[in-house]
Amino acid sequence: MKDSFIRYSRQIFIEEIGTEGQKKINHAKVLVIGAGGLGSPVIQYLAAAGVGTIAIIDFDCLEIHNLNRQTIHTESSIGKPKVENAKKFVESLNSNIQCIAIQEKLSPHNAQQLIQDYDIIIDGSDNFSTRYLINDTCVLLGKPLVYGSVFKNEGQVAVFNYQGSKHLRNLFPEPPNDEDIPDCDRFGVLGALPGIVGSMMALHTLQIILGFKVMQNQLQIIDTENWEFYKISF
Repeated sequence: MKDSFIRYSRQIFIEEIGTEGQKKINHAKVLVIGAGGLGSPVIQYLAAAGVGTIAIIDFDCLEIHNLNRQTIHTESSIGKPKVENAKKFVESLNSNIQCIAIQEKLSPHNAQQLIQDYDIIIDGSDNFSTRYLINDTCVLLGKPLVYGSVFKNEGQVAVFNYQGSKHLRNLFPEPPNDEDIPDCDRFGVLGALPGIVGSMMALHTLQIILGFKVMQNQLQIIDTENWEFYKISF
């Protein structure tokens, strides 16, 4: 207990958190979907904060081009499943928490089963079909969803379906056509951008766990080309 207090003391010293808030963090169960550019900082900061159970879903294996932004992985892990690497990272950073690695592709057939046991769902996926599947499943199951996305110089963050708040389809009713979707494979991304967005997603998650005021019915835009931060209400 003493070691735990020392470890999390810089969080506990925040008056609004204290030991009771830290207990909430330690007892939380969070599911991170995607162990890539967004998932990496999310996993890193939730593990550091002491979130008691972190489950990670990803079916991909690590490739060398991932390393400019997926910072929980290393060169020695190229070719290995990302969830395996992520689990090793979490366990090396914080041996006091449970990390569950799920090497599966999220689909309409398994989404409810995989999502239902967790308090908060974090969408670090990289395609619209998965984002809408996650959103719709969270709405069905009544799960709060922390959402993030990145493209070139811009990031987006939102909290959906939290305490009656709106969700992805209230903002974008239908996914765009595949041919209209830009992606990092074609247009690129600087690795620090998903680091910014993922850190914000982790912070929103911790605020939900702690019962703090959370951004609702707003989409946070991070424009790093012009260094402008603004919100869109919906």
